[in-house]
Amino acid sequence: MTKNELAKMIDHTVLKADTKGEKVEEICKEALQYNFASVCINPCNIEIAAKLLKGSEVKVCTVIGFPLGANTTATKVFETKDAIEKGAAEVDMVINIGKLKDKDYDYVKGDIEAVVNEAKGKALTKVIIETCLLTDEEKIMACKLSKEAGADFVKTSTGFSTGGASASDIKLMRKTVGEKLGVKASGAVRNYEDCIAMIDAGATRIGASASIDIINKAK
Repeated sequence: MTKNELAKMIDHTVLKADTKGEKVEEICKEALQYNFASVCINPCNIEIAAKLLKGSEVKVCTVIGFPLGANTTATKVFETKDAIEKGAAEVDMVINIGKLKDKDYDYVKGDIEAVVNEAKGKALTKVIIETCLLTDEEKIMACKLSKEAGADFVKTSTGFSTGGASASDIKLMRKTVGEKLGVKASGAVRNYEDCIAMIDAGATRIGASASIDIINKAK
């Protein structure tokens, strides 16, 4: 895999609460330089990024219902609509984790489906299942519901809970969704070795803030 091929699998990410506008500008410039797949930013920064990345191959990715996933479905749909109107081409939504644990699968699927339908034809939808809070049975169910709801990707983590991606979770998610859906590893992908381990396990997208170090250490 070439450095450019690897870069095209990475969402260059900055989602911390104290992120300033100058940091968003910095990661956009870095994304253009390294040709990353996208910049993944908070919704309030979409317009800055969209302006800086206009005309390039780098997409604007944002987060919906982040980081808890406990917003109402109507709120997530509005967030999605607003984000796309402002320039987002990919939306990473957090599932309602409590409802999944309650085995209220109709709610969870409907929640995902509502965002997918709002984004359809306008943006990719990635579903964050927050693997660190789930049993293997719950991870499998979350992936199945995401697939049934028409999502484009399933994603491991927000990076703001008790843990991040693991190769074993990526393998389980890939096995569950098959080859047609994307699988994104995010949280705890801190270096080149972590990144390659996730890709070898079946990840097709990586969310990382250490993107440049990863690329610079690629052979």
